[in-house]
Amino acid sequence: MSSRILNLHLVSDSTGETLNSIARATLARFAEAHVVHHRWSLVRSHLQLEQVLEGIKAEPGPVMFTLVDRSLRHALEGVCQQLGIAHLSVLDPVMELLQTQLGQQAREKRAAQYVLDADYFRRIDAMHYVLAHDDGQGVAGIEEADCVLVGVSRSSKTPTCFYLANRGIKAANVPIVPGAALPEELLNPPCPVIGLTIATDALIDIRRHRLKIIGAGGVRQDTNEYVDFEAVKSEIQAARRLCTTHGWPVIDVTRRSIEETAATVLQLMEAWHARRSLGGGGNPAPKPGMIGA
Repeated sequence: MSSRILNLHLVSDSTGETLNSIARATLARFAEAHVVHHRWSLVRSHLQLEQVLEGIKAEPGPVMFTLVDRSLRHALEGVCQQLGIAHLSVLDPVMELLQTQLGQQAREKRAAQYVLDADYFRRIDAMHYVLAHDDGQGVAGIEEADCVLVGVSRSSKTPTCFYLANRGIKAANVPIVPGAALPEELLNPPCPVIGLTIATDALIDIRRHRLKIIGAGGVRQDTNEYVDFEAVKSEIQAARRLCTTHGWPVIDVTRRSIEETAATVLQLMEAWHARRSLGGGGNPAPKPGMIGA
């Protein structure tokens, strides 16, 4: 196991989210790596770049950057070459590929992805929708939803909805509560309904942690049905049967990240719309099993 610490400099003329995502995705494959991130965002002038260069000289390490301004790029590349530091403009290979395939040059526009366009306002609108339709609220507005997530309490419905909202998806979520009827709006839903399930042990751990956070330490966790193994197991099984009855696909989120769950939701949404376009109806025929089981 190496004890070497790697300084990684992420230099962007915008928020740096693109670089952060790329670094996070790639470094996940290096479990034993010791990496110190140096994030330099909104670098748009030579004065700001000078501060970045001083930081790189003080703590040398590879540089990943997304700079549109040619003079800033050349200055950064020049210093990196002088210091013998590896550097990479992460979007260049993609730009070159698309320019070749599309037969046109990309616009030199700084932070073009963050322009306040229709897509931006769609994401903001979706975020407001999720806030208003979380945990069974505003069920009358389900007709405006792009999808509805259902599942037992603490099965990651809310964080998944917020992640989807950042993609511009209006996602409502409705809890499946033992003994409580589902909202009538879900009997003939205008959008895909997707169930989320989770392993009993994992759900109990999450719920116990939740009880501690909200100050429910006085609750006898060994007898409380909210965290009782047999009660929780029955609750999960009942929720899965309910989804099967309605023909709703179910995703097992036990070993999935929120990003992976959201990606599967998007795939199921596409499949739902594909069936609709072919006249096959929105909900598939009930099938045994589930995604990720």
